[in-house]
Amino acid sequence: MSHSPDSHPTAQACPAYAQKSISLKGTIQIPGDKSISHRSFMFGGLASGETRVKGLLEGEDVIATGKAMQKMGAKIEKVGDEWIIQGTGNGCLLAPDSPLDFGNAGTGCRLTMGLVGSYDFSSTFIGDASLSSRPMGRVLNPLREMGVQVEAEAGDRLPATLKGPRIATPITYRVPMASAQVKSAVLLAGLNTPGTTTVIETVMTRDHTEKMLQGFGANLEVHTDADGVRTITLEGQGELKGQNINVPGDPSSTAFPLVAALIAPDSDVIIENVLMNPTRTGLITTLIEMGGNIEVMNARQNGGEDVADLRVRSSELKGIVVPPERAPSMIDEYPILAMAAAYAEGETFMDGLDELRVKESDRLSAVATGLKLNGVKCDEGEMSLKVYGRPNGKGYGNESGARVVTHLDHRIAMSFLVLGLSSEHAVHVDDANVIRTSFPEFMDLMTGLGANISLEEA
Repeated sequence: MSHSPDSHPTAQACPAYAQKSISLKGTIQIPGDKSISHRSFMFGGLASGETRVKGLLEGEDVIATGKAMQKMGAKIEKVGDEWIIQGTGNGCLLAPDSPLDFGNAGTGCRLTMGLVGSYDFSSTFIGDASLSSRPMGRVLNPLREMGVQVEAEAGDRLPATLKGPRIATPITYRVPMASAQVKSAVLLAGLNTPGTTTVIETVMTRDHTEKMLQGFGANLEVHTDADGVRTITLEGQGELKGQNINVPGDPSSTAFPLVAALIAPDSDVIIENVLMNPTRTGLITTLIEMGGNIEVMNARQNGGEDVADLRVRSSELKGIVVPPERAPSMIDEYPILAMAAAYAEGETFMDGLDELRVKESDRLSAVATGLKLNGVKCDEGEMSLKVYGRPNGKGYGNESGARVVTHLDHRIAMSFLVLGLSSEHAVHVDDANVIRTSFPEFMDLMTGLGANISLEEA
């Protein structure tokens, strides 16, 4: 994968700004879903035989996962528009001869810790400044229960070295918070563990790991009781077989042009091939409740996942109270939802956002600070955000050109550029380079629709 971007861009920060835009129009395809792309490299790299992947998201985060799998014995190459992976076979990963560098990729790092933690060798995980500041204990604690020894920085932060036991111990683990990453890490550790590994989650989170492992041939079962508690059992040390995967468009990336089309006047945008897995569509549900004109067209199935095209038109949004139990299905979308709320009539209240404090940045604080900088009234609570909307965007933006601090966080950068598309003054962000980690096509795709987004002159 030598042609891929380096996971530590040394480039200078690249400020950008967005201005009022009218009539976003066009038909677009969003790059592949990030969650499915990470797992395609992991499961393809682990399965025996060949896996072919189309539509893979080629952002820096996913490429970092591919490089890690290569270091542990998988053969990965890109031929035309397809990634071809020759896996090692379950249980046959090799000890990496140098640290696994995940850049800014929290998902790739936490899932791979699970995948290799149960192997009888040492592996060291490193990342950039943002990833190194994020706590890994939620994943490392269940791995410790399985017999994994961990040496990490204070607070279970990177760099971290994992040394697996000779034979890992299967566990039954009740996930203490709604986290697909923790659930997935335990299940992946169970792949190389004898016996049955069980994960219990009281709130359903995105279920790509379960669906894809079943697709690769794992003996995995899910039982949901009357209270919605899910019990997932996995038989360890089974065979995984290579698969053909067509990755649908990422709903988290879809969120940015979708909200842009809702708030920019006289807009009509079609977004094709969007992943509509019910654990990922909380934002769409919320925007429709706010009065968003979003039409779901051509709903279909692709590789066990629900997919559809979305037609989005300018809408008069109304503030609502977002049910806190919806948080797991839209945790990454709250920053962009806050931008939509800024243009809604009345107040929008979002609660249950504690998870946002430990993302690429403290996203809750970053969003509240950026909104205030650009004239949007909001109240930041311990785990809540209230936004007071102003549909015409009068006074929004920053006349003096003060920049939103993105804290190396791609979603903060993209969200505030969308805010500027209907604001009276321009909205500036301190760095657009960070967008490359998840959505390298963002700028071209948005300007192609007619969005007035530019890089600042050096």
